[in-house]
Order: sequence, then structure tokens, then C-alpha cells
Amino acid sequence: MTKERLYLFDTTLRDGAQTTGIEFSLEDKIAIARLLDGLGIDYVEGGYPGANVTDTAFFAEKRTKSADFVAFGMTKRAGRSVENDPGIADLINSSADAVCYVSKAWDHQVKLALGISTKENLRSLAESVRAAIDAGKESFVDCEHFFDGYKANRAYAIDCVKTALDAGARWIVLCDTNGGTMPSEIEEIVADVLSVAPGDRLGIHAHDDTGQAVANSLAAVRAGVRQVQGTLNGLGERCGNANLVTLIPTLVLKPVFSEQFETGVTAEKLETLTHVSRAFDEILNRGPNRQAPYVGASAFATKAGIHASAIAKDPATYEHVAPESIGNERLIMVSQQAGKSNLLTTLKRFDIKMAKDDPRLDKLLRQVKEREARGYSYDGAEASFFMLAHKMLGTLPKFFDVTSYRTAIERRHNAKGEMVTVCEAVVKIDVDGEILMSVAEGNGPINALDLAMRKDLGKYSSRIDDLELVDFKVRILDGGTGAVTRVLIESRDDTGERWFTVGVSPNIIDASFEALYESFTYKLMKTA
Repeated sequence: MTKERLYLFDTTLRDGAQTTGIEFSLEDKIAIARLLDGLGIDYVEGGYPGANVTDTAFFAEKRTKSADFVAFGMTKRAGRSVENDPGIADLINSSADAVCYVSKAWDHQVKLALGISTKENLRSLAESVRAAIDAGKESFVDCEHFFDGYKANRAYAIDCVKTALDAGARWIVLCDTNGGTMPSEIEEIVADVLSVAPGDRLGIHAHDDTGQAVANSLAAVRAGVRQVQGTLNGLGERCGNANLVTLIPTLVLKPVFSEQFETGVTAEKLETLTHVSRAFDEILNRGPNRQAPYVGASAFATKAGIHASAIAKDPATYEHVAPESIGNERLIMVSQQAGKSNLLTTLKRFDIKMAKDDPRLDKLLRQVKEREARGYSYDGAEASFFMLAHKMLGTLPKFFDVTSYRTAIERRHNAKGEMVTVCEAVVKIDVDGEILMSVAEGNGPINALDLAMRKDLGKYSSRIDDLELVDFKVRILDGGTGAVTRVLIESRDDTGERWFTVGVSPNIIDASFEALYESFTYKLMKTA
């Protein structure tokens, strides 16, 4: 039996960016796009070029290798031609492979929010779709408020679908924008839409205001749509969007879907899902949801007792899927075996081969667990894990040693009489027995440390010329002014590679220095 193809569309970087308290930097967006691309997502929607500086810079070049890169924007404004609409120009001149237009499918919204006629709205939709196609890009349409619009005026909502289809849109996406539609309604309405548009041209975009975005997405798939939109960890405005981290394993592992459909997420890529989910939370500088389905730390955790006894005999008695299939682990019994599997998967990404019965693997697992108990997290800092593994294997080279460092912050008046804060760092470095001392001022103590370290590394100086620190995140792990602090640093070089390193200490400067030192060491290992 030939399986039908289901397409996965991620809108974390656009709709997810509307989450309260979330602000993606350009570097965040680049890192997240890389995570999605590696997972096997078909379409990565990057944002709205022209709407803000970050999104415009993000679309200056294509940010995915395998996934189609999608730009989001409005259809043309009423009273303008597509040739004279700056918003349309930003979309079609971007580096995106495809353009996703949002178009209102509820007649009440068209009249109230846009202040135009329904006919004018349809005309703008058709002309915008054709403009993207003429520019050599795929054209998608998000039919905003589709389900509320359908219930208020079926004829007009259906006309929106027909107009997009006739104009040549590759995908017409039915949006439950207010998130209040029930799964039974979704299934019934999608079945009706199939009378005017084939399922392989239809998608679903569900919001989670009733806690049913995943259920609504699955109902739409069962009814016939073949594209599913969502976000990593359910990010999104108000209550969030459909959670792709829940949807993907359900589609791939549950027979009711897996026997009929295939996606771009292979079994091997699915094993990275827990890592992707937790690495994403690290980028957001927040703790993962322990109760998250499939990937949460408690998703396969059972307290000692009758349940644990049953799982010891047959894990399927209390587990609906094997935890290792999504890269998670069982947290009862002795979790060494599952832990080993996770380590082996990560080591494989760094081309470090080790047998499952290698005693060094037990030692590495113990080290990871001990360090995690102290506050380290390697889901978002694989470069630090890479060096920890090499250190345990005895293969970590010693390029240089920082024998001492000092930072100072001074608030004073400058020559113009202005009050300024000056940060200075002094670093002593031992390179093959030669002591080198450097002093630098920076924009904060960490920047000063970075500048002082790279000022003179002796024979290694030329090998770090292109090293650049692009992001710096601080997480307080427990309360009080003496709290343990975790620092995550993102670095890059001219090869385009980006890597994350982590440091933990009650002293924020020490934690930052540890992450900084490991970033330098990783760069030197790359060029060895």
C-alpha cells in the first residue's frame, strides 16, 4: 500500500514570535531554523520581511538547506496594484522559496478590520497569489478566521478557497484563528471544503484556546487535509498553536496515521525530537515542561511500586510508545540503558564511535548525570558535551591554560564630565610554558574577558581570528542573590558553523568564563 504524503509546516519563527514574553533575535532565528531543518520539517516560515529589522535581515539569505523557506505577509492593499505595493515587493524580493499570504475568510472581519468589500478582498487575494507565482515562488494562502467565517457565511468562506485555488495557490490553509472550534466541527467543515478543493492542496492551522489544537489538527488530517501547521513546543499568541512536538510523533508512531501517511521526519530524525524540544527551550532561556507529551522529563517517569514492577516485566504495560523512539528516556528501574542510548546518539553526531558495552560509556553517563544535578544542561550546549566526552576519553587537547584572570568595573566621569561605566579584564595565559598577559576594556565584563583572551593566544591567535560570540544567555537556577547561575554562549566562525557552550557557577563571571573558555577550545579543535 502506497502511503500518502503529509507535509509539515512550522510557524515558530512567525506565529510563535507573537508569544507573550518572547523576542527572537536574528541569532535565535538562525539557530531555530537549523533545528527545524535537521528535524525534517517541509516548510519553515521565517517571519515577515519588511515588518521589522530582524525579519528583514533574516530574509537577506536563505536560512534552510532542505526545508522550503517561507516568507509571510499580507495580500496587496486595496486601491494599489501589486506592482506598487511595498509589502508585496518585500515578499517577492526576499530570499524565500515561497510566500504565505494571510487573507481574511470571514466577511465580518473583512468589513470591520479592513474596511473594504468582500469582492475587493477576493481580488487582492487573487492578484497577490499570481504576483508570487510570477516571481518564481510557490504561493500559499492562510485563510484567517476560516472556521468562524464558514459558520457565519459559508458561501464567502468557500469563495476564498476557490479564489486562492483558481489563482494557482499551492496550499490553501484553513485557520482556526480564534481557537474555539471543536474537533467534530473541524472534521465536518473540512469534508465540505473538499467538495471544492482537493485535500493535497489544503492545510490546517489550529490555535489552542480550548486545549484542542493538536486534536483539531489530527481531525483535519483524518478529514482530508494534507498539510499541518504548528510550532515547536506549542508556542504562539494567547494559548499557543498546535504543538508540532506532539503532532509529529503521533503522526509517525500511531498506526491510525502511520499506516496511511508518511512525513519528512524519518525514524532516525524522530530520535532527535526530545533534543530539539529541549534545545529550543534553552534558546528561549526557559526550563522545559516536564509534563510535555512524548518529550517531557516525566513523560516516561513512574514512581516505585506496582507500576514500576509491571514496567520491569514489560514496559508496554505503562508506556504507549518506546521512549527512545523520540529520544527520551525511562525514569524508573535503572535508567542506565536508556541513558546510554541517548549518549550514543549524541556521540554519533560528532563522529565519536563507542560500543554500548564500553565501560567508558558508563563513566561518561555518570559524569553527565552528576553535572546535570549541579545545573549543567547539554541539550542546548552540544559543543560542551563534545569536549566533556573527549576529556573522558583522554583525547581533549590542551591548547592553552588561563592561569588567572581579573575583571573590574569602574563607574567614573570621563574627560567630558559624563558619567560612564568602564569594564576591564586582565588575563594571564600559559601557551606551552610561555606566559602571556593581556588587558582589554569591553562592553561589560564578559566582553572585556573575551577581548582580552583573544588579544594574544600566541601561536593560536590566527586560528581564532574569525571566532565571534553572537549570543549570551543567563539562567538563574535557584533563588536569592547567591543563586547558581547557568550561562549559555553561542559562537560562530567564517565556516558558518554555530555552536553552544555552557558554564555553571554561583558566580556569574566564573560561569561565563567557563563557557567562553570552552568556546575557544572548541574552535581550536575544529581547526586542529
